[in-house]
Amino acid sequence: MDKSRVFVSMWGFLLMCVAFSLTEATKPTTITPTTHPAVHKPCNTQTSCELCLANVSCLWCQTNSSCSDYPVSYVIPPASVCKLSQARWGVCWVNFEALIIAMAVVCGTLLLAVTVCCCCCCCKRRHSSSFDREDEQFARRREEIRQRSDERKAERKGKHDEIRKKYGLIPDSDHPYSKFENE
Repeated sequence: MDKSRVFVSMWGFLLMCVAFSLTEATKPTTITPTTHPAVHKPCNTQTSCELCLANVSCLWCQTNSSCSDYPVSYVIPPASVCKLSQARWGVCWVNFEALIIAMAVVCGTLLLAVTVCCCCCCCKRRHSSSFDREDEQFARRREEIRQRSDERKAERKGKHDEIRKKYGLIPDSDHPYSKFENE
């Protein structure tokens, strides 16, 4: 009964898929015109910070309000191009000096966080192995104590049995009158 339900539901699903694909195939396709990316003007023709920084290859200098190509041969633009405190790249409200400091702080924080995490993981692993060793030593000591306790208990029981035999408190099969006591 269950197999037939599964079979019917699989056929139903298959028919729905075929019907859906046929309806999609009969729809007319529309071709959308491709848009060309915006062509940026050369950096030296830009007159405002916003227009200059719309192109990522441009650098805005606040001191002389000029837009120039970013000096790609340097990671940080040299002072001959523009002072770091006056250079803008990406957004107009952040100068290069602040950008470098912020990036250094973020990278330092990430590096410190990764280092702390690694140290914590290593220390935890080291401590867990020392805890395992301590647990093994504790279990070994506990087993030794238990064995000694069992030995002492057996000795005490033996001594007590001897005392009981001596005073006749324990039935002894060797005792000649023991068979009369049970009757």
